[in-house]
Amino acid sequence: QVQLVESGGGLVQAGGSLRLSCAASGPIYIFSNMGWYRQGPGKQRELVATISSGGSTNYADSVKGRFAISRDNAKKVYLQMNSLKPEDTAVYYCNAGLNVPGKYWGRGTQVTVSS
Repeated sequence: QVQLVESGGGLVQAGGSLRLSCAASGPIYIFSNMGWYRQGPGKQRELVATISSGGSTNYADSVKGRFAISRDNAKKVYLQMNSLKPEDTAVYYCNAGLNVPGKYWGRGTQVTVSS
């Protein structure tokens, strides 16, 4: 059974930093692509960043230069978030699968940025 478990969310002031982690369990071949998506209040879920098994990354324009996605093995992915803004407030979801977006989702972790 595939499971994605996020951690690291919380409350931070504008300009601060947070690091999200996602631990995955299940067959390794499933995690070709991993990434982070977010859904803010009253908004649709949107891509934040993705990373392939080969290390290729992709970022939303709104987070380029501030966020960095990384993975240290086939089943753990991180999102380093710097210079956070109030508009980054959202529930952040870990995603994994053979495609982008992948089939599997975590339950989400809340990030709140106060002004």
